[in-house]
Amino acid sequence: MSSSDECGGSGGGAISSSTQKKYKGVRCRKWGKWVSEIRVPGTKDRLWLGSYATCEAAAVAYDIASYCLRGPSSVQGLNFPLMLPPGVGTDMSPRSIQKAASDAGMAVDAQLTVKQPQKSTQESSSLNDGCGSTNWEGMSGLRENEALNISVDDYL
Repeated sequence: MSSSDECGGSGGGAISSSTQKKYKGVRCRKWGKWVSEIRVPGTKDRLWLGSYATCEAAAVAYDIASYCLRGPSSVQGLNFPLMLPPGVGTDMSPRSIQKAASDAGMAVDAQLTVKQPQKSTQESSSLNDGCGSTNWEGMSGLRENEALNISVDDYL
């Protein structure tokens, strides 16, 4: 899959779902925001993890919550398993998990949106649904093997 493929989600628009890169726990709203939520194991409850500008940020929020809820056995099913912050725990309350996941997603959003080159007016107006592609391989900011600079200890 090329780096110019879109992130996954239900708001794919003009591009077929077979060409999209799909992240677990992430979907795109009609207006272009990426949202993330996760089910609490053993219940019918869901934890709302937030709304983000990029699909990568929503995916990181899902990863943090998934690891906190399911423990080390969930590492293989994460979107970015190498990006878990050090000290992330599995003994947090749902509210603390929500906060940690949201903060991680917002940190990724901040890094990615600052690093993205500004689009021209003509280029940004040509987007169909706001869920455009993100080429983050060429960015000097966040990389998959780079740990996030957040502390879960703040939420305990």
